[in-house]
Amino acid sequence: MSSALDTLRKRFGHREFRPLQGEAIEALLAGRDVFLLMPTGGGKSLCYQLPALLMRGTAVVASPLVALMKDQVDALEGLGVAAAAYNSSLDGAAARRVLARLHAGELDLVYVAPERLVSAEFLARLDGLELALFAIDEAHCVSQWGHDFRPEYRQLDVLGQRYPGVPRIALTATADPHTREDVAAQLGLAEPLFLAGGFDRPNIRYRVVPKSRPVDQLLELTAGQPEASGIVYCLTRRRTEEVAAALAEAGLQAGAYHAGLTAVERRRVQERFLTGDLRTVVATVAFGMGIDKPDVRYVVHHDLPLSVEAYYQETGRAGRDGLPAEALLLYAPGDAGRAFALIERGRNHEQQRIERFKLRAMMAYAEGASCRRQALLHYFGEEAPAACGNCDVCLDPPETVDATEEARMALSCVFRVGQRFGAQYVVDVLVGSTKERLQANGHDKLPTWGVGRHHPRERWVALLRQLVHAGYLEQDLSRYAVLKLTDRAGPLLRGEETLRLALPRHVGRPRTAGRSGTSGSAGQRRSLAGDPGRASRREERPLSAAEEELFEELRSLRRRLAAEQGVPAYVVFNDRTLRELARRRPGSPGELLDVPGVGPAKLDRYGAVFLEALSDSSKGPASGQALAPEQPSLIGDADVRSQQPPRQ
Repeated sequence: MSSALDTLRKRFGHREFRPLQGEAIEALLAGRDVFLLMPTGGGKSLCYQLPALLMRGTAVVASPLVALMKDQVDALEGLGVAAAAYNSSLDGAAARRVLARLHAGELDLVYVAPERLVSAEFLARLDGLELALFAIDEAHCVSQWGHDFRPEYRQLDVLGQRYPGVPRIALTATADPHTREDVAAQLGLAEPLFLAGGFDRPNIRYRVVPKSRPVDQLLELTAGQPEASGIVYCLTRRRTEEVAAALAEAGLQAGAYHAGLTAVERRRVQERFLTGDLRTVVATVAFGMGIDKPDVRYVVHHDLPLSVEAYYQETGRAGRDGLPAEALLLYAPGDAGRAFALIERGRNHEQQRIERFKLRAMMAYAEGASCRRQALLHYFGEEAPAACGNCDVCLDPPETVDATEEARMALSCVFRVGQRFGAQYVVDVLVGSTKERLQANGHDKLPTWGVGRHHPRERWVALLRQLVHAGYLEQDLSRYAVLKLTDRAGPLLRGEETLRLALPRHVGRPRTAGRSGTSGSAGQRRSLAGDPGRASRREERPLSAAEEELFEELRSLRRRLAAEQGVPAYVVFNDRTLRELARRRPGSPGELLDVPGVGPAKLDRYGAVFLEALSDSSKGPASGQALAPEQPSLIGDADVRSQQPPRQ
């Protein structure tokens, strides 16, 4: 690990590992399998990229998206790291060059699609090579319980059988506890080290608003933020084209990105987005983006996502740099019908059942009246604070009522039916249904049968959803989403505590304009800018007016350098590093190296030009004076920039 820390500091420009990175890297270097769950932007990729530079042989990375492979390889090549992708986007000559480098032992990392990796031809190529490790990205695709199950991922278990001495790491940002166990079992990981980071992204403001004139709502969101980058997700290709055209017609730099476009068209849109020439990309949810861009300031869901996992993963592409960002869901109840129709097109009935459950959970989130962050974290099995203070529900609290008695009725009913049934069945008992199944089970004789008939079914359904969000109930997806009591339910059932719950919002129509959480333009603009002190716990203070001006000058310089080199702007420096440069105004190479995100490779390549720009800037604090203590290191997926270190 001393070599790993040395490489981190001298090559990557960071002073310390982020949470779980050190543990994952140490395990791989020791030859142990790892399952790593870390939120988007948490630095998952570094956990296999850095060991690949220290271990003998080539690291093989299974990645599902050509776009994601390109993004990773571009970033690594910018550091002088020997990396390549072997996929369908290559012509014959380019593919042969990659294979030649692979067989010559010249590559530190090679990125391959799962279906190609498990092919007999490619495995035969690997048999004669020295292999450092296998990394399985987006590992939730292995499990049928995951939100993006891909059958070809199931075949990756062959890696452990064929290369038993090569350590493997499975990485994902979205997996509930059941999915995690299933992934490890399906891959046959050998006594893996399980590492799970927190799901909380405090810099992201989560908001759900009624969908009303969606294009106007998108334009209101971006008003006053002409330089902000964002992604808008739509459910279908046709909607993607329509929304992109409408935004472009209104004067917003926007382009469509979906699987129906040619590879050349998709590559052009992605490269324009990465370099900053295109501010907004409108993409199909199903295709995904695979974008490693750290300065995405907003992610909008024009249509309802098909699962909470997909929603969390896609919103996680905002604010990877740790600065304030916005996640906005435009919700109309009718969207759910179209989403259910897409699910019914599938032929696997078991998979349809799972996807229907996940869609209902997403609807519950959208229609919920409790803290959005709390609901998300509970879904993934993580404890959450009572309220986050940075979502539409917390910023514009709904009316609450004493729900103690109703909650006790519902929890008691779940217990009395043996914790073996789902929400609809529990509601049938509460409202006194005479359905044949209920009578056959003898549940019409329970004390809780009919105790809730004075309320409509919809109210009980909403109550059960809130009890799940609040952590009093959990749903077991592997057993047809049956409801079970958690330890937290005991004190409430025993009368040791009371409970107030929010009345459901009327999500089907717009609320009164002018309040935070509405679809009014003032509320939209305010939420995108955010409250830096609340929205990002890492941000020590906003930039002063003079520092903000210098920051914009440095961004312009970065944009010019990136254009000259044909790389994304963040490959030069990310926004957080530029902000620190504006705060500290380093005046020497040594002072520049003290800025997080600046390592020797960046210093050699960009130090002189940035020091000159800082020297020529308007007079401010003394050169090199630190205006604030050093920020915690940010080792994001896109921040892996170094020259190739010596191999062991």
